[in-house]
Amino acid sequence: MQFISFTHQGRNSFGAIAGGGVIDLGARLGLSDLGQALRRRPLDALIDEAGRNAADLPAAQALDAYRPVVADPEKILCAGLNYAEHVRETQKERTERPTIFLRVAESQVGHGQPILLPPESARLDYEGEIAVVIGKRGRRIPENQAFSYIAGFACYNDGSIRDWQTHTSQWGPGKNFQNTGGFGPTLVTSDEIGENEVLMLETRLNGLVMQRATTDMLIFAIPELVAYCSSFVTLSPGDVIVTGTPGGVGARRQPPVFMKDGDVVEVEVSKLGVLRNPVRSEIPERCAD
Repeated sequence: MQFISFTHQGRNSFGAIAGGGVIDLGARLGLSDLGQALRRRPLDALIDEAGRNAADLPAAQALDAYRPVVADPEKILCAGLNYAEHVRETQKERTERPTIFLRVAESQVGHGQPILLPPESARLDYEGEIAVVIGKRGRRIPENQAFSYIAGFACYNDGSIRDWQTHTSQWGPGKNFQNTGGFGPTLVTSDEIGENEVLMLETRLNGLVMQRATTDMLIFAIPELVAYCSSFVTLSPGDVIVTGTPGGVGARRQPPVFMKDGDVVEVEVSKLGVLRNPVRSEIPERCAD
């Protein structure tokens, strides 16, 4: 099943795609966010609720706007340097444990929404990735049980402001500018993806392929990431683990390729669809008095 988060007629909600339309689960449950729903009800209960109802909203393309698949995660944990080719192009050393950094929810946008190039930088880079959404609470999850804790998967663009990322050894500022990370278009539930299935990831900028890899190329596989992250923090339903980007990022090309106003960036993952975002220059808001 595919879940979608959206805005329609001025209201935030989420639902399931079925029969060419959308079952508005948010309206039925009195909730506005998928993360909130996952924290209150098991994923199976949401699937069952969707299965008992027919679509009551138009096709997803007719909704006012997509939101990030999980717009209200408690945590977004991102793996860096998790493909060997990306390690080589950054001239870094391969680490014995996953490199994990954090994103904030406000840094994300949904499918079709503009990724913003801030006035503070011209070095906005794409990073096509696969996101994992946690479906049930867990701490110190064994690798061989990790898949059972996953609600589903989605495409992710870990958009990065490269000069701000390298101000210091901490990457946080460059990874958290508002509206720089794409997340969507939908959450494909884990029952649609085989536990050991290999997925193909491709990133395109204005139609040109910039990155291509498969999940069997990950240095730390998805079960390892779930187990590792759950070792130091309790994973909650709706939490997001972003699994890393392959080689081919714009900053490491010769000459470098950074996204600019008017560009269109796409992240396609087999069985998960295509996340597409236009790039727009941000119009700075005036500082409030």
